[in-house]
Amino acid sequence: MHTQNKVSVVIITGNEENNIKDCLKSVSWADEIIVLDSESNDETVRIAKEFTDKVFTKKWEGYANQKNHALSLAKNEWLLSLDADERITEELAKEILNADLNKYAGYYIKRENYFLGKLIRGCGWGNDMQLRLFKKSLATLSARMVHEKFVVNGSTSTLKNSFKHYSYKNLKDAFIKINNYSTLEAIEKADKKTVNIFSLIVSPPIYFIHHFILRKGFIDGIYGLIISYMHMITKLQVQLKILEIKRNRKT
Repeated sequence: MHTQNKVSVVIITGNEENNIKDCLKSVSWADEIIVLDSESNDETVRIAKEFTDKVFTKKWEGYANQKNHALSLAKNEWLLSLDADERITEELAKEILNADLNKYAGYYIKRENYFLGKLIRGCGWGNDMQLRLFKKSLATLSARMVHEKFVVNGSTSTLKNSFKHYSYKNLKDAFIKINNYSTLEAIEKADKKTVNIFSLIVSPPIYFIHHFILRKGFIDGIYGLIISYMHMITKLQVQLKILEIKRNRKT
């Protein structure tokens, strides 16, 4: 594939043997591929080494810390950050390689989110713009425990093509993830949020209505219904875990 841009792809992993191969295949065009693994106990590292000799291991210290360390290992100025369950399309790869990237400090790319194999258009998932391509020297990462985001010191633009995200392949994985994410969010918000009977009763249903009605989850049928319920359950879990954290502090 012809290129005028040298791009380093950066991926953090942790027990991703079912995802990492397809992810790495989709970025085989890159000038450099960095994989930072968090001491996986499956075949993730072995599979990654089939695609790149730059596979590193670091004890898990949170999403932001892992990603920041992975970025520091890259040699090129232009970086593309991916998760193991994401895929770059051929059209997007060509656009990245041949565009005049230096007009901007970073680029937003639309992420197409799949749930149980179906492309989701509603629930707020259909317009998911991610800042994932950026200049290393101008980028920083928000210091959040979950849902961290990249920011750049400079102007940004948007690429025409999108990339794919296969986050939830089955309901078991979905509920494991929302349990993990809700724990991190609860720890992050425990000192900022007040939880009471009223919020426990009112907030979860409001979250369901917000995603299923206002964010048009209904256009995805049963899939949108399940996703909206998952958002509601996540909200409830966060509040219950905040209560537990505050109770444990008192005791």
